Amino acid sequence: MSDPAAQALQPRLLQAQTAATAGSSGATAGSGSGNSDPARPGLSQQQRASQKKAQVRAFPRAKKLEKLGVFSACKASDTCKCNGWKNPNPPSAPRVDLQQQAASLSEPCRSCGHALADHVSHLENVSEDEINRLLGMVVDVENLFMSVHKEEDTDTKQVYFYLFKLLRKCILQMSQPVVEGSLGSPPFEKPNIEQGVLNFVQYKFSHLAPKERQTMFELSKMFLLCLNYWKLETPTQYRQRTQKDDGTAYKVDYTRWLCYCHVPQSNDSLPRYETTQVFGRNLLKSIFTVTRRQLLEKFRVEKDKLLPEKRTLILTHFPKFLSMLEEEIYGENSPIWEADFTMPASDGTQLGHQTGECSLVPVIAVISPASVSCSPALSKCLSSSSSLSSMDAGEKRKLPDALTLEDAKRIRVMGDIPMELVNEVMMTITDPAAMLGPETNLLTPNAARDETARLEERRGIIEFHVIGNSLSQKSNKKILMWLVGLQNVFSHQLPRMPKEYITRLVFDPKHKTLALIKDGRVIGGICFRMFPTQGFTEIVFCAVTSNEQVKGYGTHLMNHLKEYHIKHNILYFLTYADEYAIGYFKKQGFSKDIKVPKTRYLGYIKDYEGATLMECELNPRIPYTELSHIIKRQKEIIKKLIERKQSQIRKVYPGLTCFKEGVRQIPVESIPGIRETGWKPSSKDKGKEVKDPDVLYNMLKNLLAQIKTHPDAWPFMEPVKKSEAPDYYEIIRFPIDLKTMTDRLKNRYYVTKKLFIADLQRIITNCREYNPPDSEYCKCANTLEKFFYFKLKDGGLIEK
Repeated sequence: MSDPAAQALQPRLLQAQTAATAGSSGATAGSGSGNSDPARPGLSQQQRASQKKAQVRAFPRAKKLEKLGVFSACKASDTCKCNGWKNPNPPSAPRVDLQQQAASLSEPCRSCGHALADHVSHLENVSEDEINRLLGMVVDVENLFMSVHKEEDTDTKQVYFYLFKLLRKCILQMSQPVVEGSLGSPPFEKPNIEQGVLNFVQYKFSHLAPKERQTMFELSKMFLLCLNYWKLETPTQYRQRTQKDDGTAYKVDYTRWLCYCHVPQSNDSLPRYETTQVFGRNLLKSIFTVTRRQLLEKFRVEKDKLLPEKRTLILTHFPKFLSMLEEEIYGENSPIWEADFTMPASDGTQLGHQTGECSLVPVIAVISPASVSCSPALSKCLSSSSSLSSMDAGEKRKLPDALTLEDAKRIRVMGDIPMELVNEVMMTITDPAAMLGPETNLLTPNAARDETARLEERRGIIEFHVIGNSLSQKSNKKILMWLVGLQNVFSHQLPRMPKEYITRLVFDPKHKTLALIKDGRVIGGICFRMFPTQGFTEIVFCAVTSNEQVKGYGTHLMNHLKEYHIKHNILYFLTYADEYAIGYFKKQGFSKDIKVPKTRYLGYIKDYEGATLMECELNPRIPYTELSHIIKRQKEIIKKLIERKQSQIRKVYPGLTCFKEGVRQIPVESIPGIRETGWKPSSKDKGKEVKDPDVLYNMLKNLLAQIKTHPDAWPFMEPVKKSEAPDYYEIIRFPIDLKTMTDRLKNRYYVTKKLFIADLQRIITNCREYNPPDSEYCKCANTLEKFFYFKLKDGGLIEK
């Protein structure tokens, strides 16, 4: 090789080839792990490049010039054609250039005989930052030189060689690298993959409860992250897999991916773009099938490294997520790839803008870096994400990552069953062999009305969409077809309603309809009109086609409608129900007792003759679509807890026979085994209040003084400052502290001991509500609680 730079790189290439021969060779194409450095096991190519650049940039100025001289043309005369300085005394062993003395500027070139200074004269007045930039390109040139010689695929080798020459040219000309030719410039498609996937989440999951919708969003971000660092199959492998003779389109995309996404990961002199931000549906169609298989296989192999509570999410919900996404990628009429994609009448469109608020930690933190071998860069990202999940226990009042706002706001009652016991019982009612838990194809005899519909929705058999006609936006063919289907269902199921009237309201832009879709056709829906300024919604039509009734679809429809309105802060439904519909609406929580003032709805809704006005008030704390499942699970937990308690009582007592002998009643405590269950007789003196207010005041004052001097009372001495915990008062609805209790005591607020004890207990409850269980604050709260209960017993304020 006549190139002096290439000759200078030969020792490094020799060492890499030797090490590769001695060790295990080659990563499977398409697995994404082809970036490891065989010469230095444990280091990725990206890490090795970063370390090398740091070392080179730390060289003294003279040695930097020597290294750049290898890539600099001789400027001694116009007739000299030497394009790089050659060391007359080259190192005999590889990698000794890091310790070798810098060559003198007067050192002659082994090729042209001119001094090193003649090769680097153009660098004399160049800034240190520019020198370091050029040195970075030198390291990348060395990496690409080795990649060219190690790569076996012809197409990939050609791209590596092109980028090698491009960077060499940029070093000579001291310019910025720009990929030229017919490849074009990023982005190559619109909408890009990232936008399409986010549109998919909005399109398919916007109707779900916030927590479930967030899970889908996190799965989408995990998929995009993996795709950004996944190694694509070569054009040759693509043609072999697809049996296509002409893979020109994929070859162009593959070349673009190498130049703009893959190679710049470990050669940062080149401009880098994210795969999911510059490519769109066409590339995704080419790679999705094989990438999906490799991803799922990788997770399956590494499943033992996943956290148990996240294993179901990754192994069950992620495959289902990818299957649904696959339908939209290859479906001819999928709306998610339209440039003007919108979600009509749903705030689900805001999902894609929550990236600043929602953390990837709940999903990604459970994946070990080794579990996704797509590339060292991805492993690094996953590792850094994992580190986010750890939290300093002493940090001031912050919610742990695993605790959602909904969990934090949940009211906790003293005497609740410990979560450890509940979790243990949950393990017994969940079949670990079935990834979806206790749900099976066979419903229990006491299954809820909407159980069938809920399971069918989870399996993708039915879908729910809030749709409506629009005069300002471009008509969507699918939505218009659904509206026609809804008009047919309402007309057929509500024969007493004029068809013209139904058609006018269904297609009225002010009305919206929650459509129930099965196998691509409408089988039911609820037409409604929202009055946000008045705080209520009028339900106009509600129907399910006759051959799909008695399956719980009506109940599930109404539950989805309730959650949709809770998201829009409308908490009241009003409807006029005829004699046949009153029973249905009563089952859905409607009542004839109207709480909405008449002045708010009079003149807004039409009065129907012979119909009854009914109202439903929504509770924003209830996840309606999952309510029946939650209640079912609670019943199972209670049943198991009773069984556990019964199993602990070994002795079985005979039944009572005294009632056969004429005894009318017996003391409770005389029932055999009653005390063993934990029952205690009530004491007449228990709960006896101190009648003298001055005596009570002095007792409480003395007790409060002792509590305030306790060494663990310091976190609760004063109200929590908003500057220290901005969201504290959003989560804690009834804040209390020892200073406030002192003020209340002075104002004679505590007229009974129960009020005093309740405030003391609320301090502890609030602390546990807001802070992690293992935080310093909760530890203080636990110690202080034991102390003041001891003092309460000692002072005779509660029973010992």
